[in-house]
Amino acid sequence: MFRTPDRLFRVLAIAEAITWTILISAIIARAVGAPGVVVTVGGGIHGFVFLAYAATAVLVALNQRWRLGVGALAVVSAVVPYATVPTEIWLHRSGRLTGVWRLDETDDPRDRRWYDRLMRWFLRRPWVLAVLLVVGIVVLYVILLLIGPPGGK
Repeated sequence: MFRTPDRLFRVLAIAEAITWTILISAIIARAVGAPGVVVTVGGGIHGFVFLAYAATAVLVALNQRWRLGVGALAVVSAVVPYATVPTEIWLHRSGRLTGVWRLDETDDPRDRRWYDRLMRWFLRRPWVLAVLLVVGIVVLYVILLLIGPPGGK
């Protein structure tokens, strides 16, 4: 299913936009009388997918060797409702999502960087990477829940 960076990034970009819809709908529902728990649930779903999208954007940025600004834009696009979709379209049309996962070292000197070697090690073991990402996202999510919602209260 996620045999290419393009496919993985697209799925997470769309999922992130869908969870914006869930969160916005929950906020509207609460405003017209629904219990506040709808925002808690909608916000929880959105928060988890937001973190998964950000982790995916970083992984794809490293694999595709994007400049720091492009990678940062991909991550930050999740802050603006629905912006991940036009960002994905732009990245796709500009060729920044073209290619496959870089599993093997080449003659390129950049392939000898420690983080490239580490990324390739994980990409060759997708289940280890998936488990690590899920555990990392859950830990970060729990920490953020303990800190509390944005804006206090």
